[in-house]
Amino acid sequence: MSGGHAGYAGALPAPAALAVRGAALVLALTAFAHTLAHGLHGPGHALAFGLLVALGETVRRSAAPGEREPAPLGAAGALAYALLGDSAGRPTGPGALQVVAVVTAAQLLAAVPRSARGHRLDPDRAARRTLTAGFAAVCFQPLYASGHAVRWFGDGPRFALFLLALLALTALCDALLAALAARQATPGAPAPYGQLLGGELRALAGIGPAVGATGVVMALGVAVAGLWALPVLCGPLLLTQVAFRRYADVRTTCRQTVASLARATEIAGHTPPGHARRVAALAVAVGREVGLTGPQLTVLEHAALMHDIGQLSLLDPVPGGATALLPAAEQRRIALLGGAVVRRTGVDPQVAAVVEQQADPYRDQLPAARIVRTVNAYEDLCGESVSGPLGALEHLRLGTGRDHQPQVVEALGRVLARGGLTPAGSG
Repeated sequence: MSGGHAGYAGALPAPAALAVRGAALVLALTAFAHTLAHGLHGPGHALAFGLLVALGETVRRSAAPGEREPAPLGAAGALAYALLGDSAGRPTGPGALQVVAVVTAAQLLAAVPRSARGHRLDPDRAARRTLTAGFAAVCFQPLYASGHAVRWFGDGPRFALFLLALLALTALCDALLAALAARQATPGAPAPYGQLLGGELRALAGIGPAVGATGVVMALGVAVAGLWALPVLCGPLLLTQVAFRRYADVRTTCRQTVASLARATEIAGHTPPGHARRVAALAVAVGREVGLTGPQLTVLEHAALMHDIGQLSLLDPVPGGATALLPAAEQRRIALLGGAVVRRTGVDPQVAAVVEQQADPYRDQLPAARIVRTVNAYEDLCGESVSGPLGALEHLRLGTGRDHQPQVVEALGRVLARGGLTPAGSG
């Protein structure tokens, strides 16, 4: 999950980035030194799995927003090599340090053509891949080499369950590292680590099981049939990757449509420049604070970007685009007109429902609608200089009887207290 949304960008906070990259660098250098000193064990298998990981990393595209694993073939290949014990019935365990060396070398090899095509390198993601593969290899290879794995689990179903248990631990390790990366989500206001970790664990329900299961099946297939099992077992994952890519392309088109509509109100002079983007960024931060994840955050973000689209029907723009200060009947009319426009765009119908509910009492609203209304009101009030951000928050608290859910107002206050995004008019 780790999973990203609009308004969330940048590098890891410096201490976390240095710690993760430093650990991966030390592990990789140690692995290279060990491999150079002792040579490759099973060079044919090292080459086959290295090429598989390099191929997976080479063909991946830049991660789409919210995409958990942009290189599933590379991830499955790295995991399979970390869990490799036998090949065609003969012992061929590469050892933990050789696994790290091969996976790291494959990533470096894939970086060459990607750089030539103009793709930006992602050292944090590469460090995560190295550490995750190293974790799986350290858990499995010593047990296999010592014979404990076979003595304790045999070579039947119990051994497969043992590999699945290691897969779960590896997924947890990856989620821990991904949650560290997600703390750069809102500049100056990182969400609580436990909350981000929960989101990453929930995000594993996407392509994660397919990647993990394919890695385990590759390791078991090679154990029985040798390296010929690799091309056969890669097929289903490649088809899954194509399906996810098409889905990602649809989502990208949808995001472009939403972004264009969000700018329409600014171009027409109905809202201040950047208003929709600021509301969306702060709304997503508040959504994370109250526990929304995945598709819920996507609906929230899109609705926040288009919450003012109904203003295009107005003959005279609202001063400053501050709909929160209009009479309730006018707010309601704008919200319904906006929802009607959104329904014609083909985006998720829940987005239109959120836009339509912007003037309803909070008890009748969807959770995302409550957040958008409160954050939009905060932005409008700050733009009107209602005693600055603190005065705007106090004004929102006075409206918790009908207009604003108290929990959302307090979540907004916590995000702002951590140094979250503040509206342009807040001074």
